[in-house]
Amino acid sequence: MIIKQKVADLMNAQIASEFAASAQYVAIAVHFDDLALPALAGFFYSQAEEERAHAMKFIHFMLEVGAKPIIPAVPALKNDFEGLAEPVQFALDQEMKVTDEISNLVTAAGSVNDHTSNQFLQWFVTEQVEEIDTMTTLLQTIKHAGSNVLWVEDFVRRNPQHAAPGEAAA
Repeated sequence: MIIKQKVADLMNAQIASEFAASAQYVAIAVHFDDLALPALAGFFYSQAEEERAHAMKFIHFMLEVGAKPIIPAVPALKNDFEGLAEPVQFALDQEMKVTDEISNLVTAAGSVNDHTSNQFLQWFVTEQVEEIDTMTTLLQTIKHAGSNVLWVEDFVRRNPQHAAPGEAAA
């Protein structure tokens, strides 16, 4: 195994976190679908696929370096939300947690001179900046829109970082 066991163990924990985030985003998308808000639902379905892709990125990296990925059970999810802001705040909090986890992984890789893992993790460091920015902007937009739900739907459709796959930004 090219990477250190301590880092491999943390990466397995990260795989669990990424799959859990993917499933949680599906639950948030369902909330918005239930409210007949297709742009917000589509955005979160897309986010779910992105989080799954992150988990797969860890899995493939671990296999490439001779570490054994562990595929976890998904923990219980939050399925009940009120309005628009609560699920997006929940998603932002989740992204902040993942950012801390990635930072801890980078620190662990550095502490054992695991340069291979450290280089791999830099992509995730950059990705988390984008994720937090996207969720923060969406939450602020929802708060500014107040009761104008259709304005939020239009915002999501018109901003490429918020558009669901297949929806063109205007």
